[in-house]
Amino acid sequence: MDIEPDDTVNNGLSDNELAHWLALNQTSGIGPLGFQRLRQHFSNINEVFSANSGELRQLGLRANTLRDLQKPDWPEVEKQQNWASKPGNALLTSACPDYPKLLLELADPPPVLYVSGSVESLHHPQIAIVGSRKPSPGGEQNAKQLSLELSQRGLTITSGLAYGIDAAAHSGALMAKRPTIAVLGSGLNNVYPRRHQDLARRICENGTLVSEWPPETAPLAHHFPRRNRIISGLSLATLIIEASENSGSLITARLALEQGREVMAVPGAIQNPMAAGSNRLIQDGATLISSAEDVLNNLNGFLQLSPPPRNHSPSSTVTKLDKLQYKVLYSIDYDPTSIDNIVVQSGLTIEQVSSILLALELLGQVSSAPGGMYYRLRN
Repeated sequence: MDIEPDDTVNNGLSDNELAHWLALNQTSGIGPLGFQRLRQHFSNINEVFSANSGELRQLGLRANTLRDLQKPDWPEVEKQQNWASKPGNALLTSACPDYPKLLLELADPPPVLYVSGSVESLHHPQIAIVGSRKPSPGGEQNAKQLSLELSQRGLTITSGLAYGIDAAAHSGALMAKRPTIAVLGSGLNNVYPRRHQDLARRICENGTLVSEWPPETAPLAHHFPRRNRIISGLSLATLIIEASENSGSLITARLALEQGREVMAVPGAIQNPMAAGSNRLIQDGATLISSAEDVLNNLNGFLQLSPPPRNHSPSSTVTKLDKLQYKVLYSIDYDPTSIDNIVVQSGLTIEQVSSILLALELLGQVSSAPGGMYYRLRN
């Protein structure tokens, strides 16, 4: 992606040192904790590659790792350095002054971050917003609206570029024309899901794409639980919007708690299985969130944010509704509602309801959902 850099990265390492960081980072059997252990033992990462096998075995390194250290993949290291030299790309090591400070508080911070877009955005106060990949229309609308309002108040929205709530959260920030951060479970040249290529491009132009994986890395299943610790680790708090009992979003919530960060959740209808996990979080002590103001109040003291944007129009489109339109609107829930229920609640004929629903959609008061359902939008 041809993005002009808006900041200069201070890596704090020579080219030779950086090359050895990258080589060690891609060595089999060396995870973030192993990397940290080696960094604490040796005064310079370069020394790992010249250390004798006995010393390395005492540090817990296995035979396959020792073999890889004897033959580093220097062509791949060069590819990564060439990638970082392109406009808009950057490599941040955990020794780098530009590395996000909150990530350094983790027990296992990524040794290297691959960044496209704005490095500066990584230092903004952030809130992680995650949830179901198959949300209800109301859940998707909540994610978009909360992200828009929180972005307008100065919080940067961080999420995982997945379908559903993640994409809605990024979109809300982009609607506010504010930066948003997407943490990928693949390399930045291998955006996943594929259908979010355009969303990734827009995020890169207005914020940041970040990964702990080299640029060409495939989106492997075990990468995604690992990347969740980065989403929560970059953020002051994690907000869950619609998560089932087995949702990966609950992993992010657990990681946030382990990191000593706030966990918040938007409650959902008890009939909605996609809200069972988020409702359970609230039962277990997560902060219940019903508005952007709730989020800001819970983060009060951590933040100095912008005042809420002024309403240019004191009256919303609700004031333009006639009596029958009001009757239909207040027969519709924020969760999907069938036309039959709307007819029963409003007391109108199905022909009247169908005509009024079309008008309410055009006025931005309701939206249609699969299966001939409608849900009310928050205005």
